[in-house]
Amino acid sequence: MTDEVLYEVNDKIARITINRANKMNSMNPPFMAELSAAIRKADDDDNVSVVILTGAGDHFGAGYDLKYEWGNEYGRGPMGTRKMLTDCAEFEFSPWDCSKPVIAMVRGYCLAGSCELAMMCCITFAAQSAQFGEPEIRFSTAPPAVIMPWLVGLKKARELLYTGDMISAEEAERCGMVNRVFPDDELEAETLRYAKRAAAISLEGLQTTKASINRGAEIAGLRQAIAYGVEVGGILDASETEQYKQFEAVRSKEGLSAAIRWRETQFE
Repeated sequence: MTDEVLYEVNDKIARITINRANKMNSMNPPFMAELSAAIRKADDDDNVSVVILTGAGDHFGAGYDLKYEWGNEYGRGPMGTRKMLTDCAEFEFSPWDCSKPVIAMVRGYCLAGSCELAMMCCITFAAQSAQFGEPEIRFSTAPPAVIMPWLVGLKKARELLYTGDMISAEEAERCGMVNRVFPDDELEAETLRYAKRAAAISLEGLQTTKASINRGAEIAGLRQAIAYGVEVGGILDASETEQYKQFEAVRSKEGLSAAIRWRETQFE
């Protein structure tokens, strides 16, 4: 493990921390490999029954690292963007594919790919200050794993994904994206309390129950739907829409932060 992924085990609970607070816990391919390895490590450890996934600092995560040179690794063409989205979707399935319950403990921003990662966890507990959303569409890019409709329903997913709007933790709880919301200073204790209760169940009971739930969703078409989303998302990511060209023009002239602010002001 590098210092970007922290890993510890206590009382049958593995705690995995995204430790890129200076980059808003954003994610890039080297980090994705580290985090996936940490989840597999917890899955392979017979002394671990439950996994907690959280972010260091004030935020769970701001999504994929826009300062990383993704184009150098994948290219900008349709096949390159398809491969990029495929790799990102496979990464986001890491909590889902872990045989043990994974609990997302969310503070602050939980956006874009980070939001999808949290939704892929079995349970999501959030602080009152948390905010959720997938703003990718504003920048003419596609979410790798369109898991949201499976959690919140078609109507609410469309409302959020068509505009990229953020919602509060309370609204995320009301629509089924989040299990429970706690005061910020109680989130840690409440998450650990639940994790300890779950860890008191036999490991076999946890694993078979999770497998049954996951398999039911997969039989209903979850993986196929997400795979189709990757295919069409690759088309969007490879398309130089007018919004994309304007965003890139501001980015090249004034920098990424200025480009994001420029785009966000159009939705105020």
